[in-house]
Amino acid sequence: MNFDDKVALVTGGGTGIGKAVSRKLSENGARVVVAQRRNTHISYVDYMEADFNHKDAAESLINRITEKYGRLDILVNNAGIMQESFLENMDLNSWEKIMQVNLTTPFQLIKYALPHLRSSKGNIVNMGSIEGLGSNPAHGAYCASKAGLHGLTRAVAVDHGHEGIRCNAVAPGWIDTQLNEEFIKSMDDPASFRKNISKIHPLAKTGSPTEVANLVCWLASDEAGFVTGQVYTIDGGRMTQLSLPS
Repeated sequence: MNFDDKVALVTGGGTGIGKAVSRKLSENGARVVVAQRRNTHISYVDYMEADFNHKDAAESLINRITEKYGRLDILVNNAGIMQESFLENMDLNSWEKIMQVNLTTPFQLIKYALPHLRSSKGNIVNMGSIEGLGSNPAHGAYCASKAGLHGLTRAVAVDHGHEGIRCNAVAPGWIDTQLNEEFIKSMDDPASFRKNISKIHPLAKTGSPTEVANLVCWLASDEAGFVTGQVYTIDGGRMTQLSLPS
């Protein structure tokens, strides 16, 4: 994969999966802009502050990038938030915050990036989730936002494919991020939880951020030049395996 002279925006690209994507793109020649609220001081990326809770953040960000670099080739909509709550206990503000970050911000970034992606024949990779295909308990808003993002991915691919713009999504399962590690440590018996989480995967293990980044970067590369409108599940077979009584 060769991204020489290409400019890539990775939202939430300073931690977890986003950081792995930023590193992979940079290693293969891209100039990477990481946009999020806090600067993680990664040497190989250009940091731009952005708070996606604000509706004007997307337009401002795209303007800053294109003013500085003169182009945009790759947009990776990776930033996202999740709040556990059953719908009857969730207030409207919480629902709208999740939708704003997980679905509305990708829509806005795509909207304002399209003129530049049209010029560069660029492409978009959205970070979906297996929870856009199924659901864990008390994840109603998160699931709705990710399912919406999968739908948006297909719509953009259909509407803008004739302009040379590709749009795909990746739907990760359980990935070994710092957030998930902290969740495991909060369990009463972390060792038992780790053993049980492996059992629900045919590969008998969870995934790494680098494995997701490899797929994201392939989709963003010319090697995937005939791939668009797809949602790629990367979950170690979790969604394929039927459950049995314990």
